[in-house]
Amino acid sequence: MTIEQAQQTVDQWITTTGVRYFNELTNMAILTEEVGEVARLIARQYGEQSFKESDKGHELGDELADVLFVVICLANQTGVNLTEAMTRNLAKKTQRDAQRHHNNEKLK
Repeated sequence: MTIEQAQQTVDQWITTTGVRYFNELTNMAILTEEVGEVARLIARQYGEQSFKESDKGHELGDELADVLFVVICLANQTGVNLTEAMTRNLAKKTQRDAQRHHNNEKLK
């Protein structure tokens, strides 16, 4: 699925199953909540925190997909074409960081 297809698929899902988009502020709060769930899981899987009983059944891929879903919702409702935005963003990073990371001793 391309980013464009994902934006179309989410829009179709929202307008049929989800009824309508939540407003932008609500979606921002939901995004924050979803990112927190990713952080919690990573802290347990890759960090030093112990799992709790309530962590069972949570998968990183599913949690990341929740984050992506809400990002796509925000893009759709604010008129952002994520394909174009990502293309511009990668070009900016490529120009800005062409040598920056190669010269970072901490990455060697």
